[in-house]
Amino acid sequence: MPALGNGNLSAEPAWEFVLEGFRGGVETQALLFTVFLALYLVTVLGNLTMIVVITLDARLHSPMYFFLKNLSFLDLCYSSVIAPNALSNFFSSSKAISFAGCATQLFFFSLLGTTEALLLAVMAYDRFVAICSPLQYPVVMGPETCARLVLGAYFGGCLNSVVETSLTFRLPFCRSNRINHFFCDVPPLLQLACANTALNELVMFAICGFILLGAMLAILVSYGYIAGTILRMRSGSGRHKVFSTCGSHLAAVSLFYGTGFAAYGQPGAVASTEKGKVISTFYTLIIPMLNPLIYSLRNRDVKDALQRLGLRHAAT
Repeated sequence: MPALGNGNLSAEPAWEFVLEGFRGGVETQALLFTVFLALYLVTVLGNLTMIVVITLDARLHSPMYFFLKNLSFLDLCYSSVIAPNALSNFFSSSKAISFAGCATQLFFFSLLGTTEALLLAVMAYDRFVAICSPLQYPVVMGPETCARLVLGAYFGGCLNSVVETSLTFRLPFCRSNRINHFFCDVPPLLQLACANTALNELVMFAICGFILLGAMLAILVSYGYIAGTILRMRSGSGRHKVFSTCGSHLAAVSLFYGTGFAAYGQPGAVASTEKGKVISTFYTLIIPMLNPLIYSLRNRDVKDALQRLGLRHAAT
């Protein structure tokens, strides 16, 4: 049972936390609310549009767009785990979240974030097979294989989420119940524990480092082979198409893994809460908002599909 208190140490159990969020007066909170709301609405609209377009357009029923649709679904869920609660807390007097609610938020945040990290690596492998072995691509990346790869990413995300959530909420929280963050995350929660958190920090660093470095290694190897294939291409139009497709994915990878490493993949991430809030805004709201724009603006097939869908809607 958690022992929480509003002061220093307390034996009185309290079954809720307080999410302090961002500092500032009413005007600052109103500005942040507007920014968060705009980011979240664009995120929902952009990712829903990608899901609908890929689902309705038969020309996009290929492994690459199957993975992209799953990425959009993850981004939509990922931001929805954080944004609605954060928005409601900007003008809330209590800013309270129950113990179970905090654990649930952390579980799904970790699940979806880890799954996205692994899915980005799967997408790099998909591009590797498509570009380096185009004749074998339909066989290697069949529907069953694609489904297994996505399920494998979810399994890895679930495994990491179970470990992190269980280890975190086994700790006795008796220093305070005030979380210096706008959502329940491991680093600010460890600061409230009145037990030795060295094991938790080591596990977080090891797991996140292993996932980030392992997935990044898979991405780098895939793109190493892709680069070699591109250099051997004689067709300028073929190179341009490959660069366009891979460029979108590399932009998404750089944004996601860069912020993930800054937040979790280095020692001392637990201590930098103010910096962590800013970084967290990037990977919970800004990146899920940018991904549909990156893939739609740089992808001719998606733009054509959007145009066809618009013409079909206008005709009806």
